[in-house]
Amino acid sequence: MPIKLPRSLPAYDVLSKEGVMVMGESAAEHQDIRPLRIALLNLMPKKIQTENQFARLIGATPLQIELTLIRMSEHRTKNTAAEHMAEFYQPFEDVKDQKFDGLIITGAPIEHMPFEDVTYWSELCEVFEWTQTNVHSTFGVCWGGMAMINYFHDVQKHILDAKAFGCFRHQNLLPESPYLRGFSDDCVIPVSRWTEMLKPEIEASSGLNVLLDSPEVGPALVQDPAHRALYIFNHFEYDSGTLKQEYDRDVAAGTTINVPINYYPNDDPSQPPQNRWRSHAHLLYGNWISEIYQTTPYDMAKIGIEATDLRL
Repeated sequence: MPIKLPRSLPAYDVLSKEGVMVMGESAAEHQDIRPLRIALLNLMPKKIQTENQFARLIGATPLQIELTLIRMSEHRTKNTAAEHMAEFYQPFEDVKDQKFDGLIITGAPIEHMPFEDVTYWSELCEVFEWTQTNVHSTFGVCWGGMAMINYFHDVQKHILDAKAFGCFRHQNLLPESPYLRGFSDDCVIPVSRWTEMLKPEIEASSGLNVLLDSPEVGPALVQDPAHRALYIFNHFEYDSGTLKQEYDRDVAAGTTINVPINYYPNDDPSQPPQNRWRSHAHLLYGNWISEIYQTTPYDMAKIGIEATDLRL
């Protein structure tokens, strides 16, 4: 939550430059508060696990969040009970007239496919366009982030020779970013993907800012101010045991897979894995929610039309 300070107090500018949430007295006196409407477009096969992971992160702030679960209208999942989908999920077609403060678009296990070959690509492109008029801030995760940055900026994904799999250190390239408030100079993020986005290609596209980057597995977090979006290509949302589940699944299936790097103590899969990313995961998603809270219009009809800034 922001701290209220007189606008003329020297600490106001000092803390603002450091990324601390501050609010002027005038803005605080006229502040209207309502629940934030956040939608989750869940493209992952294990719907319930993914719901839990993201709800845990966006629900860890003092703000009231109203979470809406969305699915592609025509796509039918094979890994989650139809009863669960019918009770808790709404097809995009049914929510497209609504407005949301935030939207998370998850990854999907279809990395090897060209974007245009995905069965629901046409509707997903409609979702991307819809975010520009009906969503205040969008967070694309892993394949969802790659698809969105490709759609808006034509940045291509590239197939890796081997799966990037494990926990990798990433450098904080823009500590003054409000999305990296409280971050260390570097952090560990779980990675599980067969594709990558290249930093030079991202930086060649006007208006994109790489916030987190790894010399081993490339850029992780990108800000797209023009489209009010963040793209993250890795998995801060993962539970402690998610990489273990993926590794055990592949081993059981006879799939060639390396032991996830820097995940088990001494890279020994007989040992319990160690979670080195939980605190930064909460920081990132908490910062995203905070930025939404401070900039989204109180009148939801104005979402996509204008934004406010409670710090002014």
